[in-house]
Amino acid sequence: MTWPPIGQRWSRLSATIAVRTGLAVVGVGVGLWGLRLLLQSLSVDALIRLPLWLAGAVIADDFLLVPLTISVGWMLTRWSIGPGHHRTVTTVRTTLLYAGITTLVAIPLLLRQGKGVNPTVLPRNYLRDWLLLEATIVLVGVLVAVLQGRRLTFRRSRASSGDIGGR
Repeated sequence: MTWPPIGQRWSRLSATIAVRTGLAVVGVGVGLWGLRLLLQSLSVDALIRLPLWLAGAVIADDFLLVPLTISVGWMLTRWSIGPGHHRTVTTVRTTLLYAGITTLVAIPLLLRQGKGVNPTVLPRNYLRDWLLLEATIVLVGVLVAVLQGRRLTFRRSRASSGDIGGR
């Protein structure tokens, strides 16, 4: 492999630096514009509550959600070591992933249900709807795991007939 001449390498490098610098300038500009809009739209007491809410979110994440996620992952890993469990790990992980994603999407609706200046904005029973969605996700996950288990049991029973590998 031959390297391009120094002039071509320098021009490519300077073009890359120019593009990255331009993107950084645009990013900082958009961030400052968003900060200006935030400061204009919030009152002083809301600006005081915002860091408190963000600190609460960080504490809840670091001391509740992260240990819970690590514990569930550890238990799932320990469970998957058992005989035949490695086949259903993918289904369990996918079910947990979908339940987690839909919970993250539903949290703002669950926390703000019918509160505020206009309670008609969120008139539905979001807790019931979220629980139904989670139950549906778990039910489908269990159904897939059962179907996979039956299919694997059927394959095992056919493979144990003694005719494996032409013996």
